[in-house]
Amino acid sequence: MSTLDLVLALGGAAALLAAILPEFLARRALSLPLVYLLAGVLLFTLPIGLPDPDPIAHRAALEHITELCVVISLMGAGLAINRRTGPRGWSTTWRLLALGMPLTVAGVAAAALALPGWPIAAALLLGAVLAPTDPVLASDVHVGEPVDAQNADDEVRFALTSEAGLNDGLAFPIVYAAIAVAAGSVAWGEWALVDVLYRTAAGAVLGLLIGRLLGRLFFRARSDGLRLSERRDGFVALACTFLAYGVTELAHGYGFVAVFVTACAIRSAEHGHGYNNVLHGFVEQIERLLTAWLLLLLGGFVATGGLAALTWRGAAVGLLLLLVIRPLAGWLVQWRGRAGPRERLAISFFGIRGIGSLFYLAYALGEADFGVPAQELWAVTGFTVLASVVLHGVTATPAMNHVDALRGRMTPRR
Repeated sequence: MSTLDLVLALGGAAALLAAILPEFLARRALSLPLVYLLAGVLLFTLPIGLPDPDPIAHRAALEHITELCVVISLMGAGLAINRRTGPRGWSTTWRLLALGMPLTVAGVAAAALALPGWPIAAALLLGAVLAPTDPVLASDVHVGEPVDAQNADDEVRFALTSEAGLNDGLAFPIVYAAIAVAAGSVAWGEWALVDVLYRTAAGAVLGLLIGRLLGRLFFRARSDGLRLSERRDGFVALACTFLAYGVTELAHGYGFVAVFVTACAIRSAEHGHGYNNVLHGFVEQIERLLTAWLLLLLGGFVATGGLAALTWRGAAVGLLLLLVIRPLAGWLVQWRGRAGPRERLAISFFGIRGIGSLFYLAYALGEADFGVPAQELWAVTGFTVLASVVLHGVTATPAMNHVDALRGRMTPRR
C-alpha cells in the first residue's frame, strides 16, 4: 500500500467530515477541533504506516502550512465582522491588544523563567508564541456570517474575533526581540522603530489601501467586467488574501495585520452586500479544510511521543496561561469597559491558543538557538494548544448558549 494513497484517502475523509460535522456538533458541548484532535491521536496510534509528524524534521513545511492557514483565517475573520471600526465600538479590542497582550507575554515569560528555569530568550519566545489568541480554532466563540445589521455581534464574539484578527500580527515584534536576544545582537532602538512602529504601521496602512482599492473595484467599478460583486466567484477572497499578504511582506510590513485590515476595508466598502457572504463562505471552507488536516497532524504529534519532553514545570506554564494569566489579564484590562461582568468573564476565559502559536514557534526555531532543546519547546507549546482545544472546546457551546440567553433577556428591556 502506497503511503501517498493512504494520506490522500485520509485527507479526503477528513475533508468530507469537515462538511458534515459542524451541523452535527452545533449544539453539543464538543467542538470540531477537539474531534479532529482525537481522530489524529487514534489514526497515528494504528499500525497503518502513516509518516511521522515530527515538527523538528519538517519545520519549514510546518511553518508555511500554518502560515497559510492563519492568513486565510484572518481574511475570514475580517469579512465576518459587522461592526464598523472606531475608538468606542472597538474599545474592548484596543484594551485587549494594548494592555492584555503585553501582560500575557510578561506573565508567560515570568512563569517560564521561574518554573522550568529557561534562559530569557526562550522565556520571551514562549511568551510571544503563546500570547496571541487564535483566529483558526475559535470558530465556536467568533462572529458568524456577515449580516447587514452593525449591532448583530454581541460583545463577546466581537471582542474575541477582532482581538484574534490583530494580535497574531502584533506578536511578531516580541518574536523578533526574542530572536535578537538569543543571537546576542539586541538593538532596542532599532527594534522599536523598525519591528514595532514601521512594520506595524506598514501592515495597517497597506492593508487599508489595498482593501479600499479592492472594495472600490468589486462594488463600484464602471465596467461590468471589473465589478466582481455581480458574480459569484468566491475564490477572489484568496486573491485578496495573497495580494495583501505578499505586497505587505515585500514592503517588510506585517502581512498578518494587512490581511485582516484588508478584509475589514473590503467589508466596509459595501457593508450589507451579499458578495461579502460569498467571499466569507469560500474562505471559511478553505479554512476548515486546512484546520482539519493540521489538527490530525497535531493529534499524531501527541500519539507519536511529541509530549515526551514535557516536564511538569513546562505543563504548569501552559496551565497557568490558560487558567490564570490570560483570564486575569483579560479581566483587568476590561475594567469599566463596554462588556458586562459575565461578558468580561467569557472574553477573559476564551483566549484560545492554536495554529498561530505553532507558526510562530516553527518560524523562530528556524532563525536562532534559544538555549532550550527544540523538543521541549514543542512539547510545552503543543501541550498548551492541546489543553486549550480540550478545555475551550468542551466549554464553548454551553458558555455561548448562556451568553446568548442572557443577551436575549436583556434586549427587550433595552
